[in-house]
Amino acid sequence: MDYRKRIGLTKTKLCNILVTLFLSMRHTLSVLVENKFGVLARVAGMFSGRGFNIESLNVGPTLDPTTSRMTIVVFGDDKVLDQVTKQLDKLIEVIQVENFIDDEYVDRELVLMRVKATSETRAEVMQICDIFRAKIIDVQPERLSIEVTGTEGKISKFILLMERFGVIDLTRTGKVALSRSND
Repeated sequence: MDYRKRIGLTKTKLCNILVTLFLSMRHTLSVLVENKFGVLARVAGMFSGRGFNIESLNVGPTLDPTTSRMTIVVFGDDKVLDQVTKQLDKLIEVIQVENFIDDEYVDRELVLMRVKATSETRAEVMQICDIFRAKIIDVQPERLSIEVTGTEGKISKFILLMERFGVIDLTRTGKVALSRSND
């Protein structure tokens, strides 16, 4: 007898459990740093030197020109998260480290992609772009360049739909995030 039937676990329930487990091990960190030469290299070096993998990394200046904000997505359990946070806090240029949890933040990702679009498929590609509020930013005889922003889930669904037309090239920014709080 199948062990899943004995404990009442369907494939759907098992998939939901695995997705929940995976998402609980992904952490989005917001790191406020001094806007100085070499800070990005030191932060990235800290991760690689300790064997931590960065899933995505974005850096940009804040309203204060002396600081930049890094949005770093890492994968690991609470122990890994604790080690990463402590190691980041040790770096002199790091001003603040914040672990975003659940609904405490908003996030977006940007994707630029080129998709095959013949005269037969162009209208359908454009219709999907409208549904996802994507922008067509360049038109060529046999392809379209598209810009789409949104959550990671929205982006993944859009890419999946575009794959049947033929994705020629693609680049993703990775997640950028901002706290919902006023602090």
